[in-house]
This record gives sequence, C-alpha cells and structure tokens, in this order.
Amino acid sequence: MTKATAKKVCTTLCPPVDLSGEASWTDFDAPALVGESLRFVSGEPDGNRFRVRYYRDGEQQLKARIWFGPETEGPPGHAHGGSMAAVFDEVLGLAAWAAGYSIVVGNLNVSFRNLLPLQQVVTLESRVISAEGRKIMVHGRICSGETVYAEGECLCITIVKK
Repeated sequence: MTKATAKKVCTTLCPPVDLSGEASWTDFDAPALVGESLRFVSGEPDGNRFRVRYYRDGEQQLKARIWFGPETEGPPGHAHGGSMAAVFDEVLGLAAWAAGYSIVVGNLNVSFRNLLPLQQVVTLESRVISAEGRKIMVHGRICSGETVYAEGECLCITIVKK
C-alpha cells in the first residue's frame, strides 16, 4: 500500500478505535499534567496518524493504548520505526512527569524486535527504573499479548528551575 493509497483508504475506512485498557487500569489525563506538549503524537485523537489513550496500572506506572494509523507507514503495511520512536519519546517522558519529575528527554534508545502492523491497537508499558540526582531512567516496551514490537530506554534530565 502506498502512502497516497493509505491516506485515501484511511479517509473512508478508518473507523473509531477501541483504546480501552485493562479492568485494573485507571484513566490518566496526560494533557492536564503537561498541556499542549503532547501535540505531536496525541494531538489528533481521531486522526489517521496516531490515536492514544493513557492509563495508570495498580502500581501507578503509566500505560498507553496506541493505534498506529496508515499515516505512520514505513515498510509496506507496517509502522515506521521513527513513528515508534516518537511514541516512546512522548510516553516515556510522560511517565517521568507522571512520577513527579519535571524533565526533558536527554537520550532515547529504541530496539526494534518485530514489524508492527498498521491499524492495530498495542500497549506501551512504562516503568521508572531509577532516579539519581538529575537523571531519571525510564524503560518501556510496545507489545500486544506475547509479541514485543520494540523496547525503549530513556534517560530523562530534570529541569533546573531558575
């Protein structure tokens, strides 16, 4: 499917997407925490690029249910690695904010494990691993069931308030 065909198909065929989380998860209002900075990935909740909904699990770790639409296409029929990296940047950074740290992303490493089919809802699980001085380490993975599509680690740096 070419990008032009994907756009045409998506305009007429992309229905609403169920981004429901697990029963034990609670909704998380990410825009209320960080405002407009979520525009790149989360900015079009009904768009044809990404659709995202945030949750916290029982341990208060951030989870995201994400749909990669046709506008994220890289390899035919699959999400572009850059689109997956953009999602990691937003979700892992937001996980640090949700844990109480005002941060910017200093370094993001993504390891791709499997091709991610387009128009499939997946979960990004995140976990704050450590906090030492100004350095906050957050890990995550994009998965569906037992299939892991990518794993990411993010070094976040706390913002110095002047």
